[in-house]
Amino acid sequence: MFRNIYDSDVTTWSPQGRIMQIEYATEAAKQGSATVGIKSKTHVVLVALKRSPTTKLSSYCEKVFKLDEHFGVSVTGLIADARYLARFMRQQALNHRYYKGTPISVRHVADEIGYKHHERTLSAGRRPFGVGILIAGVNADGQPQLFQTSPSGDIFDFKAAAIGTRSQSARTYLERHVAAFESCALDQLVVHALTALANTAADGVKLTSSNTSIAVCGVGQPFTLFADDAAQGWLDTLVVRPEDRVAAADGDVDDEATDAPVATD
Repeated sequence: MFRNIYDSDVTTWSPQGRIMQIEYATEAAKQGSATVGIKSKTHVVLVALKRSPTTKLSSYCEKVFKLDEHFGVSVTGLIADARYLARFMRQQALNHRYYKGTPISVRHVADEIGYKHHERTLSAGRRPFGVGILIAGVNADGQPQLFQTSPSGDIFDFKAAAIGTRSQSARTYLERHVAAFESCALDQLVVHALTALANTAADGVKLTSSNTSIAVCGVGQPFTLFADDAAQGWLDTLVVRPEDRVAAADGDVDDEATDAPVATD
């Protein structure tokens, strides 16, 4: 077993200026099955590939959560950590509505969850959350928002993002088409997101209504989750052309090789 004298707690720095436990938590987030987010001028879309169960007796882990009428999240990494943070964000949204009578802004939620991540890096005896989160929603002014958080507490505002296993292939696809996203209609935006997600699947794994979750939110449209049979209508429109395929990067982890009952989703 690998052992590093600088990884005993989250407050210990290595001579190279690294905090090993944060890197371990980031690696846990990378090994979860992939999720992709894209936004246009009017909508934001989340899609997620649910981990294949190890036996036919097991169900898939849910990776997309609706937290309020105007926003939700998709996650990768340790699902137990993700549920804890999702419950925290849902409570923040409820409190904001109760005290101020208005929906909480998506940026404010991202800031709060960034602080929550960062708190876990400031004192010994606690570990960082091993989860990456995409937060998607629409503010009261009708502006779609897409944020990514990391175990270190960093927050990033994205036009399109992908995290999880083999996500470099998805990011390459997104980079090639990012100029078109802003003007895309909803149907086109979902197809782009699913095509990017398809590039993260292991060889021989196809996107189906069982292993894929789709969520959309837009101007005048509440955050809506399409899973199982509800996702089939979107998947029927997906045709991945050979030119849309992106070869997996050398450093990408195989989706099935790291499938462990207690590790990541």
